[in-house]
Amino acid sequence: MDNIVLISGLKKGESKAYAFLVDKYHNMLCAYAYQLTNNRDHAKDIVQNVFVNIWRIRLKLKDDFALKSYLYRSVYNEFLNQERKRIHVVPLDKKNIEALNSILEEEDEKSLERLMNLVKKEIENLPPKCKETFLLSKQEGLSNIEIAEFLNISIKSVEAHMTKAFSILRKTLGDKINSVLFLLFGIHKNQTPTTLL
Repeated sequence: MDNIVLISGLKKGESKAYAFLVDKYHNMLCAYAYQLTNNRDHAKDIVQNVFVNIWRIRLKLKDDFALKSYLYRSVYNEFLNQERKRIHVVPLDKKNIEALNSILEEEDEKSLERLMNLVKKEIENLPPKCKETFLLSKQEGLSNIEIAEFLNISIKSVEAHMTKAFSILRKTLGDKINSVLFLLFGIHKNQTPTTLL
């Protein structure tokens, strides 16, 4: 079922089209939501809300609508909406939306999954201190000052480790580095969009 047929079916209210949409994207979106929340139940709730919403707005969908990109953005936005109720979260800026759209349009589900697994493997293979610093920044959302205090090293050392990590990852990912890291780690409350890049 291609995108146009799928959207046409959704607009007609066909349960078969909706079931196909859920079957095709549910696991992939849950995996992404889990990367953002680190909580499987929370991730499933987010994805369920996204699917309910797309059914609600189905009549507004255009035939050339980029469903995959929209679903990913919707998962992230739903995550943000829920996080805003607890803590202040930096909104996703235009540059990150464009980068996210770009990689989602270029990669199919399997190649995107391979790419994300490759990045995880590359992160695992980083030198120990470099890996620890990188994960504290991207996974835990700590600032360079917080990392320096936590690891009892200088801020310059933190910056050096981060530079080295990005240099190694960029060799594998090239221009896709920002988008893939965003898909893996999202954006944390104390990160401005530029700190992801």
